[in-house]
Amino acid sequence: MKTIQLTASFKTLAARTLVISLTSTAALLGISNDALAGGRNTSATGPNGQSISHSVTRSNGNVSSSTTAPNGNTATRVVERSADGTTSTMQGLNGNTATRTTTRTDTSSQTTVTGPNGQTGSVTVTHP
Repeated sequence: MKTIQLTASFKTLAARTLVISLTSTAALLGISNDALAGGRNTSATGPNGQSISHSVTRSNGNVSSSTTAPNGNTATRVVERSADGTTSTMQGLNGNTATRTTTRTDTSSQTTVTGPNGQTGSVTVTHP
């Protein structure tokens, strides 16, 4: 299991919530980054007969995944990468959505996280 240490840049509730949600989802499903390379479909059935399914596709650095819970609710995650930045959108099983957008230039990068309630947090890093 990977450990994520929250730093001073994660001061906002929205940023913390997004990191915890992503980490918890991966931990609960027992999914590692290595297992998600390419395209995968996985399902599991618990001792009481309820099932969960997870599918992921990767192409040119972009990722699309969905997880369907036993009650039929679906969580999704879409990551789109380009030379100028990355945009990630995650919708939880409860329908709430969070986004993370990173824009890169030769001299800096800026990441903005928007939580399900609209609160945002940003971090700018200047490159020497």
